[in-house]
This record gives sequence, structure tokens and C-alpha cells, in this order.
Amino acid sequence: MTIAKGDKIPDITLKTNGPNGPEDLSTGDFFAGRRVVLFAVPGAFTPGCSNTHMPGFVVNADTLSDKGVDAIACMAVNDAFVMDAWQKDQNAQAMTMLADGNAEFTRALGMELDASGGGMGLRCKRFALIANDGVVEYLGIDAKGVEASSAETVLANL
Repeated sequence: MTIAKGDKIPDITLKTNGPNGPEDLSTGDFFAGRRVVLFAVPGAFTPGCSNTHMPGFVVNADTLSDKGVDAIACMAVNDAFVMDAWQKDQNAQAMTMLADGNAEFTRALGMELDASGGGMGLRCKRFALIANDGVVEYLGIDAKGVEASSAETVLANL
């Protein structure tokens, strides 16, 4: 079942890159007590994700903060090393990169995308959500393109 507005974000351990390499990050802790924008992409370095989705959040990071967002996170079914390299490539230091290498968080959210036809295996659907103290306030899922999950749409829903 897909997560919905009013649902609590599941507590799953993901990876993020710290000063000494990959570190565990509990989503329960990460979302607790603050307003977080999470956007997810089918894959780091893929064209739509690199050319459209990520840049919108990079450009609008300050505006999101000004509107009361405490943290911006980007998640993909990739490893922490790939997410770290993509963060550097996209100049996305204002956000936390979340590596869901085993797709555990993706499955817990009900956001699985079978991309095996393109040789990419199990991935995450493209989506964005706003969570306040771990409770979903907005959820936008894109079947194609980047509309419901764009930074501009997220801003309009704050």
C-alpha cells in the first residue's frame, strides 16, 4: 500500500555519506520534530533526475528554507557512494542524500518501480512529499515527467 497524506513515515535505516564514508541514518530520527521535504528519483545521474528534478531543488533550496522547511532530502535506490558523487556533481550540498540501496524504504513507502525492462531492476517511483514531525502533509507522485514532484509544486503546497 502506498503511503498517503496523514500517514507516518516508516522508520527504516538508510545510508548517507558522512565525513568518514557511509553512515546509518534512521528515517524515524531524521523526520522527527521538523518539517522535511523528501524527493525521490528513479536513479542518480539519470537524465530526467539530473537535468530537471534535482536542479529544481538545488535552485529553490533557500526558498524552501524561507517557507519553513528544516531539511531537504533526496532519495534513490542507489548506494551511498553514488549518491555522494551525484550530490557533488549537482552542487546539492544543501540537501541530505539518502541511499536506499536495498529498496527497503522504497518498499515500506509502497513506491516500487519495476525498471527491469530497461535493465535497471527495482527502483523508486519519482515522488516528493512534505512531512511535518514524520507525518505526510503532501505527496506528489509522477508516472511520467516531473510535475507533481517538482520543487515548484512542493513550494506551492507549503
